[in-house]
Amino acid sequence: CWYDACAVMIRRLLETLIIEAFEHHSLAAKIKNPAGDFLFLGGLIDKCLQETSWNLSRNCKQAMPRLKDIGDKSAHSRRYNAQRGDIDPQLADIRLVVQEFVYLAGLK
Repeated sequence: CWYDACAVMIRRLLETLIIEAFEHHSLAAKIKNPAGDFLFLGGLIDKCLQETSWNLSRNCKQAMPRLKDIGDKSAHSRRYNAQRGDIDPQLADIRLVVQEFVYLAGLK
């Protein structure tokens, strides 16, 4: 029952897949700060939603902030512990977002 860890790993997977997609399309500069570091997940999602090189589905656009939210709570809140009831309702969103970004990143 490692739901907190699961939520954090979902967050990390989302972050990694977004970066992979931008790199695959030679657009990594769009998601870096002036120091050359990748943006935090909130910034990555914002850039994703603005990117015109690909067309994310409406459901994917809506799901990304929800997945970020649960991952943020698990990663950053000392008093929040994700439970099965927090993760299970996200399964369809997780599948959708991962599948779209695996395709966009050229990983499949």
